[in-house]
Amino acid sequence: MANSKESAASSSASTRERLKAVKAEQRSRRQQDKDRAKENKAETKARKKATKKPGVFKQLGEVFSMTRAHDPKVVLWMSLAFVAVLVIGLVVGLLLNNWITWLLIAIPFGLLAAVVIMNRMAEKAAFARIDGRPGAAGAALSTLRRGWIIPEQPVAVSPKTQDAVFRAVGRPGVVLVTEGPTNRVRPLVEKERRNMQRFLPNVPIQVLATGHGDDQIELHQLSKTLKRMKKTLTKQEVQAVDKRLSSLGSTKMPIPKGIDPYRARPDRKSMRGR
Repeated sequence: MANSKESAASSSASTRERLKAVKAEQRSRRQQDKDRAKENKAETKARKKATKKPGVFKQLGEVFSMTRAHDPKVVLWMSLAFVAVLVIGLVVGLLLNNWITWLLIAIPFGLLAAVVIMNRMAEKAAFARIDGRPGAAGAALSTLRRGWIIPEQPVAVSPKTQDAVFRAVGRPGVVLVTEGPTNRVRPLVEKERRNMQRFLPNVPIQVLATGHGDDQIELHQLSKTLKRMKKTLTKQEVQAVDKRLSSLGSTKMPIPKGIDPYRARPDRKSMRGR
């Protein structure tokens, strides 16, 4: 009888210990889940903060700093634009005997004029930073708006000199934009133009050279030059020309992966024979 009571007491004690252990394990799991949820929430906040776009005023500040570093006169020109608009508003207000109202109206327009001047100078500063680097002409072409189809990669590249030819298709026709000295890049662009003329006999193909020479166009003037060209094609014809050029480009042999075309060298042993 005593043995049965002792065994019952020991079994109940062991049961309580197991229950305590289970509860302790459950508490630890709940705490781990809470900690994990907090970590995930912190990571989500940090990710959102990292991907959050800067505000308008912060962007304007960054653009102003970049432009001022390239051209310190941006402050002078912005101030002149702001003051000029204020003077115009003040003169109109004096003529209408209501100069206070017109001055208040002129203030936001003066700020707008200053921002426009800053954007113009910022564009020149951005082009000045990439001037002379490979792909600068392609970056200048990417600023074109609707109506132009521009491949991301150049249509022709010289591995030795890094000279390149970019293509833009629009209503003026096909425009080949060269990057490099005119005399050195001329054979490359002429070869590309002859190939296009064989398949596009009725489409005008023009060549523009970028640079600082007499017959070259500076990067910040490239977009304006293309927009001023005479339009000879319709929108449907532009699409048809681009499809034709894309199909011709797809027939070229692709470059095998892992091979750098700028460092590729012929196998001289196979050329001599072994």
